[in-house]
Amino acid sequence: MTAKRKKAKTGMAKAAAQMAAAVSESGRARAAKPKKEEKPQEEQRVFISQDDCYLFGQGTHYDIYKKLGAHPSIENGIEGMFFAVWAPNAAAVHVIGSFNGWNEDQYAMEKIGEIGIWTCFIPGVGENELYKYLIYTPEGKKLYKADPYANAAELRPGTASRTTNLSGYQWGDSKWVEAREKKNVFKEPLAIYECHIGSWMKHPDGGDGFYNYREFADRLVAYLKEMKFTHIELMGILEHPFDGSWGYQVTGYYAPTSRYGSPKDFMYLIDTLHRNNIGVILDWVPAHFCPDEHGLACFDGKCIYEDPDPRRGEHPDWGTKIFNLAKPEVKNFLIANVLYWIREFHVDGIRVDAVASMLYLDYGKREGEWLPNKYGDNKNLDAIVFFQHMNSVVRGSYPGFMTIAEESTAWPKVTSEIGTDGLGFTFKWNMGWMHDFCEYMKLDPIMRSGSHYSMTFAMSYNSSEKYILPLSHDEVVHLKCSMVEKMPGYPVDKYANLRLAYTFMMGHSGKKLLFMGQEFGQEREWSEARELDWFLLQNELNAGMQKYYAELLKIYRKYPCMYEIDDSWDGFEWINADDKSRSIYSFFRKCGSDDRRILFILNMTPVEYKDYRLGVPAMGSYKVLLNSTDPEFGGAGSNVPKVLKARKGDCDYKPQYIAFDMPAYGGLVMEF
Repeated sequence: MTAKRKKAKTGMAKAAAQMAAAVSESGRARAAKPKKEEKPQEEQRVFISQDDCYLFGQGTHYDIYKKLGAHPSIENGIEGMFFAVWAPNAAAVHVIGSFNGWNEDQYAMEKIGEIGIWTCFIPGVGENELYKYLIYTPEGKKLYKADPYANAAELRPGTASRTTNLSGYQWGDSKWVEAREKKNVFKEPLAIYECHIGSWMKHPDGGDGFYNYREFADRLVAYLKEMKFTHIELMGILEHPFDGSWGYQVTGYYAPTSRYGSPKDFMYLIDTLHRNNIGVILDWVPAHFCPDEHGLACFDGKCIYEDPDPRRGEHPDWGTKIFNLAKPEVKNFLIANVLYWIREFHVDGIRVDAVASMLYLDYGKREGEWLPNKYGDNKNLDAIVFFQHMNSVVRGSYPGFMTIAEESTAWPKVTSEIGTDGLGFTFKWNMGWMHDFCEYMKLDPIMRSGSHYSMTFAMSYNSSEKYILPLSHDEVVHLKCSMVEKMPGYPVDKYANLRLAYTFMMGHSGKKLLFMGQEFGQEREWSEARELDWFLLQNELNAGMQKYYAELLKIYRKYPCMYEIDDSWDGFEWINADDKSRSIYSFFRKCGSDDRRILFILNMTPVEYKDYRLGVPAMGSYKVLLNSTDPEFGGAGSNVPKVLKARKGDCDYKPQYIAFDMPAYGGLVMEF
């Protein structure tokens, strides 16, 4: 496969081949050793105070992750590990682990205060030891639980937690972090590459085929920089037991998954991305959690993280447990978790999964499977308060940090100013746009005129929220087909349609997100079990698709009018939204800080229109920046001039127009 990749025809195809080249020296460690960035720091004694207990009970101990869990500590001059766990209903709790042969009697924990925190200091315990909590219920049952606040975990199928030390990594991203806090994210370009590390590219050494975080960083950065993405959104980073869940059924909220290395390896990945001016967003899953026995479910014999009533504590369709957001300690667990990823790993944002399932008590449930709130309706009042609290704390403390809601309904004010009656998120995924867009693009061109306004509808509500346009992993799995295979026609038509689709998306108001592989026309549906089909870059259509998407991103990032005003009509104007008989859309983007504007014209049919005339906003020259039919992108070519001069004459309610032969399946991007 490596030899094949080296034959790839385009520069980016060659780059992909180079990234895939195996590091095949025998004996090379899968986890590359840190160089000089780590220096030991003086450790202090860790303990739980009465103030800690009080704040945790109030749900406002935002540093609780520094106390609960396992932390290096020094007591009476002796180095060891301090363990602390919240188990209010336990009769007794013991620490067991590889450091004592899993002896169940040796290390009993002491209960601190009425809130139910148990602690224990064990001398001599260092890093990389496996451990669990042995919890005795009042009924005498034994429960073997992983640490909810552990910073590392055993590689699956193992289920133990692992001791580690997060201190000592020497970050090199201070310029990025300082600049992030000063930026107005709404006026910045945001082009997100959604990525699953384990299946982006497989390691040639066999086994699971996982690249270590450090190895992945070195390969990924080159690709993202050449493609011109601004951010990466990483799936499945929070520790989870089952690969097939993609990381959406979590057991370790405070542990970067051990599939790809250690916490400091993950720090290296983020540090490297930041030093190359690429932001990092994590998928975050507060809607539900894994029901596995070693996890949070029925943690101390009773439901302390989930609601004990299954009508509020379980998702019947997903087989998962629902966090009990009425409990201060549970809200504290989740809000402190976001702060943990910001402070300890410097992440730039979270994409909050399944927000709608949290906001509606009856989400995915039939009659009799849910309970109404105190007012008798289906709104989850605790979830509303939780989101307001979380966004107030997180965005109030870190203004440059993004919280992004995957919210699939018309819930109002998802993206609002913190401190108001809205939820306070930075951005919301525009799921309505995504659905209409995909359904339209799947249509045979002869049928598109009947659904013409499904492509214009999103602008009618665009100002209601701060939107991201998502083409995510959810759209290329479960028999939905990859993006290119959604398109109608023969292969050449499919790729022509996909170039058109991405042109429309890039021009439309809203920030952008694309799932990995779709930028070069991945043809198979995504599977977490295999790598992307990089070999496709040997094909002219795929190499052209990749090059075309990169050109779109370059234009997007170069011109402020493409991103500065995304939430009002001040940044977008239709020229002709009503040409449904020909299935042609035309519009332009604008802003106040730059006189340059970008014009988009898209012909969604395989019909060429001779002497096509389009009303334009002003006299002057219109320079073609991008033509989707150019042969270098896999197109059939056209005779559209590189520069078009506006002429006097009424057209599209404008006093001037440009005229040219509009190519079949043609997408034109012009500067004026």
